[in-house]
Amino acid sequence: MLVRRGFSPRSAALDLPFAREAEARIGDELHALLGHYGFRLFLRGAIRHRDGFDPCECTRYLDPRRATAFAEQLVALSLAERLSETRYRLVHPPDSFGGTLEWYVARTLRAEYGFDVAEDVKFGAAGVGGDLDLVAAGEGRLVMLELKSSPPKHLHASEVGAFLDRVGALRPHLSLFVMDTALRLADKVLPMFVDCAAERSARLHPARIEHEVFALSRTVYVLNARPDLLLNLGIALAHGFKSLSPDPW
Repeated sequence: MLVRRGFSPRSAALDLPFAREAEARIGDELHALLGHYGFRLFLRGAIRHRDGFDPCECTRYLDPRRATAFAEQLVALSLAERLSETRYRLVHPPDSFGGTLEWYVARTLRAEYGFDVAEDVKFGAAGVGGDLDLVAAGEGRLVMLELKSSPPKHLHASEVGAFLDRVGALRPHLSLFVMDTALRLADKVLPMFVDCAAERSARLHPARIEHEVFALSRTVYVLNARPDLLLNLGIALAHGFKSLSPDPW
């Protein structure tokens, strides 16, 4: 679908906390753990401590007992090793949590929605920077997803503008900007989208669909992880596919 749009895409290997050949062994268990927002925050913190971590250092979101339980689960999956009674270290520390989040969402899109998915795609659009985190195809529709693992305070207008430029260059049927945070989007994120779109002579009119899922236009959505990332992802996909479907009456 990207080639038919005139691009020469190529996919890069995801930066993951495990060797890809281990996916068949640990994939289901890791995917289930990543379904917990607290675990995603914990793993994100563990990745920042490449030389070793005390579980309590990884996130203030969890109490010490829960954080230690997550560390022990990483050890059980051979993703971490125990350095001492209180310290652990990831065996294959990635540079960031981004690749793991892409892997988690891509696996969900394949298993639960029957999409064909490509991850971390370099599509080489002239004058447009950045890669496509995920592109998914289903029912002859192309869906583009951009995933952010940082809270809204770390989101910059340049990132939002680059996303809108990629949407304009690729022209997918649906575009989803997904933020793995429980923090509100209305305070900073939605106004930033409106302003960046106005700079490109486009008008966006954010409308809440449900929870923290917002339609910015008929085909562009922004969502977060409150109350659940995959729940909100499903809401956005369902709303988007219905909006593109013909009125039967």
